Amino acid sequence: MAVNDTVIEAALLAALELAAEKPWSDITLAEIAAKAGLPLQDFHGISGREDIVEAMDGYFDRAMSADGVPEDVSGRERLFDVIMKRFEAMEPYRPGLRELMKFREASLTHVLRLPVHRHASAAWALASAGLDDDSGAPASLKRIVVAFVIASTERAWRREKSADFALTMAALDKGLRHAEDRLGQLRRFTSKSEKTETTDKPDKGEA
Repeated sequence: MAVNDTVIEAALLAALELAAEKPWSDITLAEIAAKAGLPLQDFHGISGREDIVEAMDGYFDRAMSADGVPEDVSGRERLFDVIMKRFEAMEPYRPGLRELMKFREASLTHVLRLPVHRHASAAWALASAGLDDDSGAPASLKRIVVAFVIASTERAWRREKSADFALTMAALDKGLRHAEDRLGQLRRFTSKSEKTETTDKPDKGEA
């Protein structure tokens, strides 16, 4: 891991710990550096408070590939497994994450950047599940669909009260089944369109 990444990761974990205790808007970079056990000088030109918020999604995305690609299950089940690993990794940091997410939603800069992070999370979820090819549907379309699923599941996770992730898992399962149905409808529509085009083409011998 590069030095810059190490500093940002340490800063993020420290920030999440501090944000569990008080509002993010009241936390300074100096406090984050002290909590991380790093001199403030290490952050110069590398990381500020804005960068720490931006690093949040990418850090937890890595958990989706921690155990490799799940085997002997359907594509939907593989996606379910890897995305749940992300939320399980987030759970120990719940109070701090909820505070940073609340701040992000109130910041125009971060709101505008959020679709980029959702897209990246979806891309890594598909890669972690071995589904980042164009089989079944174009990979670009799959990323869009899975990004929506992750976003809706995150909203459920934030409301979660059960220790067994009941609400989160229900939202994820529902989202993935809905996504699978929509992609299936698209495949059928595309297939029909291709058949119609083939049927409408005149034979080569026709004038």
